[in-house]
Amino acid sequence: MGEVDQMFPRYVRDLMTVGVATCSPETAIGEVARQLLDGGLESLVVLEDGHALGVVTQKEVVRAFARGDYRQLTAMDIMQEGVQQIPPDIPLSAAAQLMLDQGLRTVYLMHHAAGVSYPAAMLTYKHLLRLVAAQDVAQLGDLGIHAQREKPLDGFLRRREAQRDKNKEGGLPATKP
Repeated sequence: MGEVDQMFPRYVRDLMTVGVATCSPETAIGEVARQLLDGGLESLVVLEDGHALGVVTQKEVVRAFARGDYRQLTAMDIMQEGVQQIPPDIPLSAAAQLMLDQGLRTVYLMHHAAGVSYPAAMLTYKHLLRLVAAQDVAQLGDLGIHAQREKPLDGFLRRREAQRDKNKEGGLPATKP
């Protein structure tokens, strides 16, 4: 193995994305689809009172569409109960095999605190594809536990400014700071 290969992620914790997209059980299926599309996501975790109840994947949305009368459905109506978990300290090759064996495109690393279990990070097929395609470790710098992350306040301010710009373009009044 070359020097560069030894620097590449080897464990789930080295390639995962910290932070997981979620929705509430009452989220309408149209909004679920919008979140999946806008985020380029495979799935959303359904949370209620901080607890992870289940997962809604693209497959459940398409299945609901195929059955018809999907517009009245919510995330709770179509979700898979439970959240497929994986530990952060197993080799990526083992994680990939588990995903293949279980037919999962996304697995989650769960955090347990004060009786609440919620998703803290995720690993997807897209992560594994990026690893296979990467020519050097710098191409994966946004992934893993050592990734450079935007501070939550900076993210909030960036999103607020983007929404204000969008409101101005649409002729809506700007929100107050």
